[in-house]
Amino acid sequence: MASNFRQKEILELARKEGKVTVDGLAEMYDVTVQTIRRDLSDLADSGRLQRVHGGAIATSGVVNILYEERRRLNETGKREIAERCAKSIPDSASVFMNIGTSTEAVARELLDHENLLVVTNNLNIAHILAANPTCKIILTGGELRRTDSGIVGGLTAEMVKQFKFDYSVLGCSAIDADGDLLDFDDQEVMVSKAAIQRSRQVMVVADSIKFLRKAPLTICSLADVDILFTNCALTKELQANCDNWNTTVVAS
Repeated sequence: MASNFRQKEILELARKEGKVTVDGLAEMYDVTVQTIRRDLSDLADSGRLQRVHGGAIATSGVVNILYEERRRLNETGKREIAERCAKSIPDSASVFMNIGTSTEAVARELLDHENLLVVTNNLNIAHILAANPTCKIILTGGELRRTDSGIVGGLTAEMVKQFKFDYSVLGCSAIDADGDLLDFDDQEVMVSKAAIQRSRQVMVVADSIKFLRKAPLTICSLADVDILFTNCALTKELQANCDNWNTTVVAS
C-alpha cells in the first residue's frame, strides 16, 4: 500500500515538475535509492514514466503525451521561459504562434502588449489573447485537431505562407542532441516549417524536458532558429554548435 501511494505521488510530481530524480525522491520519502529505483521501474514498465539517467520523465516516443498532461508538465519552467520570450517581442509586432503548451504560456505573457497582430493555428492561444483588446488575432484555416484545439494540414500551411511575420514563436515536442527540433504529427510539422520560412526572426520556446524526450519527425535544426528560450544549460557540444550557428540561447 505504501509503495502504491508513493508511486502515485511520484507520477503526479513528474507530471508537475517534468522530471524526478532518484536521489531527490529517496530524500523526500526517506527511503533507499534502491526502493525508488524499483518504484520508477514499475512506473516505466506500466508505461506511465520513461526512465532517464538519474531519474524519470513523462513518457514519449512515437505517440505524444495527452495535451492536458503536457500542460501540467514543468509549469514553472514554462512560465519563466514565456516571460523572457514575451519581453523580446515589442509592441506593434506581427507574430505567428504554433500549437503547444509552451506557446500558450507565451500568449499569457503577451496580454499587456499593445497593437500586436497574432496569427495562430492554436484555438487556445486565440482564446487567451482575446482578453487583450488591442491584439488583432487571425486564426488559420485547416482541419481542427480536437485533442489539443490545433488547426493543421496543407490548407493551414498555405495560409501561413501568405504572411511575412516579424517573429514566429514555436514550440516542439523534443530537441535532439544534434540540435534537431522534433515533433509527432507531419501535418503540424508542415505548418511550423511554413512559419519558419515566412518569419524575420524565429524564436523557439523549449523547457528542459524537451531535451530528454524523443519524437520521430524533424521540424528544423537550431541552426534555423534565431533565439532559443529554455530553462536549462545546453550540453557543451550543443552550445558550441549554437554559437557556430549564431543561434542565441537564453537560459536560466
